[in-house]
Amino acid sequence: MTDERPLAGRRIALVEHRELDRLGRMLEELGAETLRCPLVAIADAPDQAAVRAWLERAIATPFDDLVLMTGEGLRRLRGAAERAGLEPGFLDALARMRTITRGPKPARALREIGLDPGLRAATPTTDGIIAALSGEDLAGRRVGVQLPPDAPPRLTDFLRHAGASPDPVVPYAYVPRADSREIAALIEAMAQGRVDAIAFTSAPQVARLFEAAAAGGGEDRLLAALRGTPIAAIGPVVVGELQRRGLEPAMMPQGSFFMKPLVTAIVVALSRHQHL
Repeated sequence: MTDERPLAGRRIALVEHRELDRLGRMLEELGAETLRCPLVAIADAPDQAAVRAWLERAIATPFDDLVLMTGEGLRRLRGAAERAGLEPGFLDALARMRTITRGPKPARALREIGLDPGLRAATPTTDGIIAALSGEDLAGRRVGVQLPPDAPPRLTDFLRHAGASPDPVVPYAYVPRADSREIAALIEAMAQGRVDAIAFTSAPQVARLFEAAAAGGGEDRLLAALRGTPIAAIGPVVVGELQRRGLEPAMMPQGSFFMKPLVTAIVVALSRHQHL
């Protein structure tokens, strides 16, 4: 290895979809070979009528608070508003609401439209949002809640118990991307020790990998392969999904959950030991 190409000779599996080329390019510029197997793509929610109805409610009577769980969610809401001819009204309504953000990505999506979060969760998780709101008097407040797909009801249950009226919306969906053969090849490469690290950038990627392995009767083989492969995880939500399956990441950026810090964490970990 050299200082300029600290990942020379390393093979890193990438399962990201949206920013796959960017992440791959950053790693390859540092000398890595990338094994690309995008597991999950993001699409607009299939029930666009429900999204439009939520937007119309938000515009007609802006919420007191709006919880933004993801940057993708706010961007998808803007896209839906634009397609429906509602974007000016939605942006005006947004400026009147107190926004509560889970992590840096929804905060960045707000800044793209000239707004700042009213309240930020100290930890970018659902529990972090609940902790941020626990000291608030929420009785009688109308709270819009932008949720990711398949989110548990914990946050909306908390809001109801606190006396608020939550109005949830799920503006996007996860759809499978790689086919079963590509996923089987990825698992086999890890099982044979031909992968130096695998990087997960969202919890649904972990879930999709296990779902595909289970469908082919290979969940035990996947677990063994992952236990023998250093895992990079971009943040605490991904870490939680891995730990739920008995796995511990070897690499995670501290404090900033974006691609560049993830790459830095991978470089530090793989440079520290010639073979983890």
